[in-house]
Amino acid sequence: MTAKGSTLVKEVRQETDATVVVLSGEVDMHQSPALHAALVDVANGRPKRLVLNMTDVGYMDSSGVGTLVELLRRVNGYKGKLALVNLSARVKSVFEITKLDKFFSIYLTEEQALNG
Repeated sequence: MTAKGSTLVKEVRQETDATVVVLSGEVDMHQSPALHAALVDVANGRPKRLVLNMTDVGYMDSSGVGTLVELLRRVNGYKGKLALVNLSARVKSVFEITKLDKFFSIYLTEEQALNG
């Protein structure tokens, strides 16, 4: 099953108490609007825990970060949990430089995110 609208969404699957979204590609200003729509679509299902597996995301610009900040706001709004998993060094540095790593739950593995 994949969320409609974004070529970045490789897979959406249901785990116990969580929805896992696997992303792949470069998250830039051209891809962000479709990704935003796809992630809002998933968040509208109000998963208790939403896990974004970003193993295959090699690049993210400020528009992608903005998309994830808006998603975090939305998930926090219904008292859910958002976790980011498997960030590349390049993508993780964007979160560290902007100090957003203090607001997002970032895990090394999907298993840690599902149990965290």
